[in-house]
Amino acid sequence: MAKLSFWGGVGTVTGSKFLIETDQSRVLVDCGLFQGYKELRERNWQEPPFDPRSLNAVLITHAHIDHTGYLPRLVRQGFHGPVFCSRGTADLLKILLPDAGRLQEEEADYRNRHQVTKHKLALPLYTEKDAFAALELLRPVANTGEPVTVAAGVSAGFLVAGHILGSSLVLVEIKHAGDDRGGRRILFSGDLGHYDRPILRDPVSPPNCDYLLVESTYGNRLHDPENPKEALKRVINDAAERKSPVLIPSFAVGRTQEIIYLIRELEDEKAIPVLPVFVDSPMAKAATQAYANRSEEQDEDYASVLARPQHPLRTHLMVPTSSKQKSKQLNDTQGGRVIVSASGMMTGGRVLHHA
Repeated sequence: MAKLSFWGGVGTVTGSKFLIETDQSRVLVDCGLFQGYKELRERNWQEPPFDPRSLNAVLITHAHIDHTGYLPRLVRQGFHGPVFCSRGTADLLKILLPDAGRLQEEEADYRNRHQVTKHKLALPLYTEKDAFAALELLRPVANTGEPVTVAAGVSAGFLVAGHILGSSLVLVEIKHAGDDRGGRRILFSGDLGHYDRPILRDPVSPPNCDYLLVESTYGNRLHDPENPKEALKRVINDAAERKSPVLIPSFAVGRTQEIIYLIRELEDEKAIPVLPVFVDSPMAKAATQAYANRSEEQDEDYASVLARPQHPLRTHLMVPTSSKQKSKQLNDTQGGRVIVSASGMMTGGRVLHHA
């Protein structure tokens, strides 16, 4: 007997959690935080529909918080089993989960100090200490597809998905499942990357499987026909001519590294002038180091640039900002410049005071 149930990432794009149950084991694939509207965020506070203490293992497709941010809460509720993920994902989780814990604590502290809570005392969903406890459970594996036993009768292989560093297709193999008892193979896509993107290798071809769970968040949309590199070239040249700033809201993990890589390429090609590039995100700085260190996921173009003096993930005049004060000082700078700020969209964070 094998059963697959969905406890997130359904009807909404966050909170991904998929539970596999067999006669011998219970394995959770992804452990995401619900994000967005209040009614979604409140789901994080509800009792989970399964006992965390009964889980034998957790498998992670990639490090983004909507796929991993519930892990510290799961540990707080009694889960102490292994968490299997790729090496690149483990590198990023060491950055993302403690940060998420700090944000939870800061939010609770803010609500208590300003008395904007309906509770007698606002509490964090979990703490930074819970996040570090979750990191102790990580079991990094190579994303070569080699199957690893994760629980009794259940194995998993991780393959490059090309979305962010460490992102993986996860092929779960269940022994003696199905009516014929011949076993079943379930492939979880996680979030998928594009082909021919900078830095990371392309997604691998999906292996044979009996069931496929595939990301469809943007399945009904077409990509912009303009090449992102050409668009960046056009905007930066226009800003340089007018001596004005370019403000780019950019996720700290994944998107910021791609933007920096493309700007550096355009500079090398003399397609744009060398302008100051301010990376306004301490997390982006840490994530960029993780990208640079994980050589097995880098594509051939990235590896070829490493042989040159200029690092692939540094522009010719790049300035990271390390504090809120330094971030605010950017608003007093003049002339043509690029500010890459820590926000995926113009909805919150440092990017707003720059705008």
